[in-house]
Amino acid sequence: MQERKKKKRLDINELANQVVNDATEPEPEEDELEKPKPEDEGKNPAAVALGRLGGLKGGKARAKNMTPEERSEAARKAVKARWDKKKKQDS
Repeated sequence: MQERKKKKRLDINELANQVVNDATEPEPEEDELEKPKPEDEGKNPAAVALGRLGGLKGGKARAKNMTPEERSEAARKAVKARWDKKKKQDS
């Protein structure tokens, strides 16, 4: 079973600083909230929505068409990638 990491508790001074910063930061303008991200400019919103929809369905549809051996191999490969990534971060 995977161990859960505990969140680092903030020192009382760090917490006070965070509260002051949150209270004194100016709220973003409505125009700033609705600005498209630079990577989204020039993209058709309908096409983006369709791509996301396909992405959400993709994994389940792929697994449905795989044999149990293929699913097992894909899972094994994913686990290895996660462990290798974790080992790389720890180093």
